[in-house]
Amino acid sequence: MSESMNMHVPHRIIPVVAAAADGTAASVGTGGKIRIRAMRYNPRDPASVPHLQTYELEQAEGMTLFIALSEIREKLDPSLQFDFVCRAGICGSCAMVINGRPGLACRTLTKEVGPDITLLPLPGFELIGDLSVNTGKWMRAMSERLQAWVHMKEEELDLSRIEARMEPELAEQIYELDRCIECGCCVSGCGTAQMREDFVGAVGLNKVARFRLDPRDTRDDDDFYELIGDDDGVFGCMSLLGCHDVCPKQLPLATQIAFMRRKMVAVGFK
Repeated sequence: MSESMNMHVPHRIIPVVAAAADGTAASVGTGGKIRIRAMRYNPRDPASVPHLQTYELEQAEGMTLFIALSEIREKLDPSLQFDFVCRAGICGSCAMVINGRPGLACRTLTKEVGPDITLLPLPGFELIGDLSVNTGKWMRAMSERLQAWVHMKEEELDLSRIEARMEPELAEQIYELDRCIECGCCVSGCGTAQMREDFVGAVGLNKVARFRLDPRDTRDDDDFYELIGDDDGVFGCMSLLGCHDVCPKQLPLATQIAFMRRKMVAVGFK
């Protein structure tokens, strides 16, 4: 975990209420006003101090937190930092802590968490600024450590060769685990990950479970034990189910971790 994430956000809130330049509401809505308190902090600015800044705006019908944050940045405060790409719950970029719970801004309706909403960056990742964190750096390091790619037999490349058949039931099982969008919610919601910076997290264990299922991967359980058979792997999980509770794709993370733990225990007692 980077030093920038090991910081204490003071409980004192700086009451800066943003408004449009002409003094009118930033948008015309029908759901009343909402107040968004977002953490502001630039780790590259020595003078910057972590604090919560409050924005007030009109709630529109069907407004998501992504829409609200975009309105704040476009009309009220262009310096606010947060991430987004797809706006459809697929890229995972807009993950943040919403009222104390990791989630996706683009899939969270303001009417379901408001009218007072507190937003913080995901803990456990390098802070870029405000609500923006570098999940990609963490995910890449984890994937390289776990060798998260299909290990196939060395064969001469033949582009004309027909791909090996796979039973539809097995393909569906692999696809289910492949639905992970690497948003980082499971890492931020994990007690072990917050105490052990080298813990691979549910996202890493889910990847191993996925490649273990793949018949094209030539690795066996002994190989996977070398990757996750320790306290930084499957035996570090405390079974608090935080990852399972906050996964926006509702993946069976707890089930997969328990399954991999049983398989790794069998290898350890050989």
